[in-house]
Amino acid sequence: MPATLTIAVAQFAPVADVAANVATIGAAADAASARGADVLVAPEYSSFFEPELGRSYVDAAEPLDGPFVSGLARHARRTGLTIVAGMSERGTDADRFRNTVVAVGPDGHVVLAYRKVHLYDAFGARESEWIEPGDPEQEPVFERGGVRIGVETCYDLRFPEVSRRLAVAGADVLLVPAEWVRGPGKEHHWRTLLAARAIENTVYVVGAGQTPPVGVGHSVVLDPSGVVVAGLGADPGLLAATIETATVERVRAVNPSLALRRYAVTPR
Repeated sequence: MPATLTIAVAQFAPVADVAANVATIGAAADAASARGADVLVAPEYSSFFEPELGRSYVDAAEPLDGPFVSGLARHARRTGLTIVAGMSERGTDADRFRNTVVAVGPDGHVVLAYRKVHLYDAFGARESEWIEPGDPEQEPVFERGGVRIGVETCYDLRFPEVSRRLAVAGADVLLVPAEWVRGPGKEHHWRTLLAARAIENTVYVVGAGQTPPVGVGHSVVLDPSGVVVAGLGADPGLLAATIETATVERVRAVNPSLALRRYAVTPR
């Protein structure tokens, strides 16, 4: 049966204070709930953020039952939302952390934890010096209200096979929490890649970005034809849009590119 789901995005600039970031997400959860949302998405590195990646991230990393996820769980139970946010998760290496996207359901339980696979070793950055890469066999898809939701994060967006695997796994919508760093042409890259992932996979795509001074902002929801349903500029804010699986089915009936593909994607 066709299903609908309202997804909200909290666009803000996280700080180096976990409690402050949890409070910001809590306020966004209240606003999202008032707008009838079922899911709230916050950016990459929502638990802790400083402009320079380094030892401070390792020191601030938490387990999945730490203060950050516990705070998300509290807000999820209070509002009935599923809250999806990026965090610095404690890893197995004492000198590195995991760049993780966690989804907490309305009962307060973690329904998904995706560890970023493609580390940002580009544009002068070296995430791999400080971050443990995630397992490429991960298939981070969960369900809420009959809608299948896939998760990736930031630099993953530049690798189309990530989104393709999630679409093949049945995702109707892809959530992309990001800290898309500002720079020449970067806003254009962000919007173009988000739209491409929507069009080529005939899925909704939700990009949740950090605001300046480091991030580009420009959070957006795109439909399966790549049309903007809702979007923000560079300032902090909240957007909300309704996802309809009937729209996914309608677009795929006209443009069956996903069904007509001739190649599979395999991890390497």
